[in-house]
Amino acid sequence: MAPTGERNENMGAIAGDDDDNEAQNLWATILGEVQSSSASNLPSTKSVLLLGDNESGKTTLVAKLQGVEEPKKGTGLEYYFINIKDEYRDEKARLGVWVLDGDPSHNGLLKYCVTKDNFEHNLVVLVASMSNPWSIMESLEKWTNVLREHIDRLKLQHEDRREYEESLVRFFQEYTEPEEGQSSQSVAAPRRDVNPLHPSASHTEEDRVLLPLGENTLSQNLGIPIVVVITKTDAISTLEKEHDYREEHFDFIQQHIRKFCLQIGAALVYTSVKEDKNCDLLYRYFEHRIYGFPFSQQAYVVEKDSVFVPTGWDNEKKIKILYENLSSMKAEDCYEDVIVKPMTRKPVQRDAEVIAEDEQVFLVKQQMQLSKQPAPGAAGESPLRPPAAATNKQSTSPRPTTPQASSSPKKRVLDGKNPQNTSEGMLANFFNSLLNKNTRTPVPTKADKAAVTRDATAELERLTRSKKTPEAKPNGPDSSAS
Repeated sequence: MAPTGERNENMGAIAGDDDDNEAQNLWATILGEVQSSSASNLPSTKSVLLLGDNESGKTTLVAKLQGVEEPKKGTGLEYYFINIKDEYRDEKARLGVWVLDGDPSHNGLLKYCVTKDNFEHNLVVLVASMSNPWSIMESLEKWTNVLREHIDRLKLQHEDRREYEESLVRFFQEYTEPEEGQSSQSVAAPRRDVNPLHPSASHTEEDRVLLPLGENTLSQNLGIPIVVVITKTDAISTLEKEHDYREEHFDFIQQHIRKFCLQIGAALVYTSVKEDKNCDLLYRYFEHRIYGFPFSQQAYVVEKDSVFVPTGWDNEKKIKILYENLSSMKAEDCYEDVIVKPMTRKPVQRDAEVIAEDEQVFLVKQQMQLSKQPAPGAAGESPLRPPAAATNKQSTSPRPTTPQASSSPKKRVLDGKNPQNTSEGMLANFFNSLLNKNTRTPVPTKADKAAVTRDATAELERLTRSKKTPEAKPNGPDSSAS
């Protein structure tokens, strides 16, 4: 039998071992809870890629989903994020959003947002605008081809790509429409161990019979989930007023878009940021399609400006219901032949009535304008002034050729008389007076110039005669005296 002291020591050692075991079990429990809770956290690897033409409303739509009032637009490849919150588990995540510029030269930037490694975590949104309905189908087909070419360049493993395509087919086949009045709380919680974008085949006790898809359903399976968003549906009222669009036009547009969505396996949402239509619906559908949140919204195709068709709901039989409203067109008609782009016309502006001014007033203004222009001859000469040679010729031609007349200027110069008092000076003053007239005088015509020449010649002759008369009187007495 062991001593009492030794036995007490052994009991203390056993109690210490029990305490250590309990502490280890407690920490193991805590770590297990943390691990299980972290496994249920929202993944942070999910992202959305928006493709569409410029001015289609991509950036504005993202800003609305973010709750931002003033969107900031960039160029090339833009990156944003949308806050996602699970109210039931109090979990948060950031959904990455890539927005590619509509310029085709930037298509090469897709390699930075959709890669071979993150392919299974991406959802693509094709954006087109109702403000330009004539280009909707062309835009959707163009960007689908851009996406297809990019996916082909990724060179995914054949098995992986086949699995992605089959997962979209299963999503169509397993789609169940929510019951009317069913709330989100009553919808079963999603499985967090699967990827909602590419759900794996469910193994249940009873083998489910999956119906085959229609002939045109997923005929262009790209292996990536797609949502087609038609923005700016508030422009429908403008189309009705300015371009005479009717109900059948919008039904014709809708059935073409739904057929296209059926071929690529896409959902369809009509939105209007201006009128806040279906923006919250699109946000909740992203939560459901990307993170597996419960979703109870049924399809809605009645109102032409707020259409919603979830992935898996539509089929050709449902689309044919729209054919009943087509009277002046057929469903198989070419889209561009029915929805024609209007001719570009300048806005009609009614000009104010113009009253023609009086003819004489108009002519006077033209004369004043012409009088301000320089003469075609030498600079500084007036149109009224004849050339220098012509002036000399005119001044010399009327003068008499008698020796007395020809010698009179020299005589006056020798006598010291002022040449301005002679006939030549008076003629020069006459032409200077013509040059110094008001510039507002109308420009003379050829007849006016001829009249001026005649007047100048007559004045010259008058001056010549007046010159001869006083000089003849003194000569009379001198001759008699001699």
